[in-house]
Amino acid sequence: MTDPLLTVDDLVVEYPGKGFRAQPFRALKGVSLDIRPGETVGLVGESGSGKTTLGRAVLGLAPVSGGSISYDGRDISHLNRRQRRDLASEIQVVFQDPYSSLNPNLTIEQILAEPLTARGVAGKEAKGRVRDLLDAVGLPSDARSRLPREFSGGQRQRIAIARALALDPKLIVCDEPVSALDLSTQARVLDLFIDIQERTGVAYLFITHDLAVVRHISHRVAVMYRGEIVESGDGDQVTSAPAHPYTQRLFMAAPIPDPDKQEQRRRERREFLASLSSKEKRHDRPHPRPDPRRRPPRAASREADARAEGRPRPGGRLLDHRPAAAHRPARDDAVGRPRGRPRPAMG
Repeated sequence: MTDPLLTVDDLVVEYPGKGFRAQPFRALKGVSLDIRPGETVGLVGESGSGKTTLGRAVLGLAPVSGGSISYDGRDISHLNRRQRRDLASEIQVVFQDPYSSLNPNLTIEQILAEPLTARGVAGKEAKGRVRDLLDAVGLPSDARSRLPREFSGGQRQRIAIARALALDPKLIVCDEPVSALDLSTQARVLDLFIDIQERTGVAYLFITHDLAVVRHISHRVAVMYRGEIVESGDGDQVTSAPAHPYTQRLFMAAPIPDPDKQEQRRRERREFLASLSSKEKRHDRPHPRPDPRRRPPRAASREADARAEGRPRPGGRLLDHRPAAAHRPARDDAVGRPRGRPRPAMG
């Protein structure tokens, strides 16, 4: 068995809290995984589970508070900007939204040649490399002179993949690369990822929430929940027979095109949730976030009593600023004037 290309060991990522004496928010809690050369590891979980934070930590875009990240036997947890720039030829990224990651004012040739010229590649050689990259992702050579807005979403993602391949990296972090595409385009882009991996031997950390995508492209799968990896293993094993209750819930929630099978899955999911013990349900349920506008129950009951009795709110102002009804003169319902006064003459 080959040595891992990337090793994440007991990784902790914390963000400072907002406000005076606020506790830091721990996004990752002791995460560990590894990726071997030429392998695809799928990272799956619901929104807010910490998937993207892990990818950002590998890229040096998130603060590492504990643990370590090793690439090819070298600790890259706390590299400075220059060291990280030197590592860019080894580790690249494909973002979720291809249009926002491409400079709208540059042509495709300029976008793809930029990392090459930054590495000292001559202009003529860079142009030849751009043609090879476009051919590798299935785009015509005349696409070089066009702007990103002239392409569809799937074509833009192919351009983003070509840019990631420009420096021949060994590892590509794919952060939801097909979630913004329609199903037919998703299938073509996923096949492109697989074809590139077979030709170049590049490894992928494939971050997604789509279970069908994970099953299609991943050799191994890791499931994240609230900043922790709760299950990992062979892709076929985890996706077909998950062991952890959260993974089972996650895969049971995936829709099925067949209405009859979908109804059967809903029924199985309800039976599964009913079979869980109360402790498992509490552990599996996300913690509700307190509403800052909602007052504690005891304070709310004191306010209700004070409002009913016309007293000032505890610790606050009067709840009703209007004068009492006994001190207000009666109003004429028709014109809103005090009764008893003569109406002004007409004409």
